[in-house]
Amino acid sequence: MSAGEWAGLIAAIALAVLVVLLAVPLLKLGRTLDETTLTVRQVREQTQPILSQASTTVTHVNSNLERVDDITGNAANVSSNVAALTSVVAATVGSPLIKVAAFSYGVRSAAKKKREGQAVADANANANADRRARRENRRAR
Repeated sequence: MSAGEWAGLIAAIALAVLVVLLAVPLLKLGRTLDETTLTVRQVREQTQPILSQASTTVTHVNSNLERVDDITGNAANVSSNVAALTSVVAATVGSPLIKVAAFSYGVRSAAKKKREGQAVADANANANADRRARRENRRAR
C-alpha cells in the first residue's frame, strides 16, 4: 500500500466515524420531532371539542344579549315616559303648590310678626305701667 492509499483509508475511516457521530443526534432529533408531532395531534384532538363548546356558548350568550337589548330598550322607554309624566305633574301641580306654599309662608310670617309686635306692645305697656306706679309711689310719699 502506498501512502496515498493509507491517507484515503484514514480519510474514509474518519468520515465513517463522523457519520456515526452525526447519526446519533440526528436519530434523537427525529424521535423528538415524532414526539412533537404526536403532542400536536393530541392537542388538536382535545381542542376541537373545546372550540365547539365555546362556539355553542357564544351562540347562547348572543341570544341572551339580544334579550338584554330588548329589556334595556323597554327600560329606556319607561324612563322617558316617567320623565314626561314628571314634567306634566310638575307643570300641573307644581306651580299652584308653590303659590300655596308661598302664601302660607307669608301668612305665618305675618302672624309671627303680629304676635311678636303684640308681645313687644304688651311689654312696653307693662314697663310704662310700672314706671307710672313708681312715680305715683314717689309722689305719694
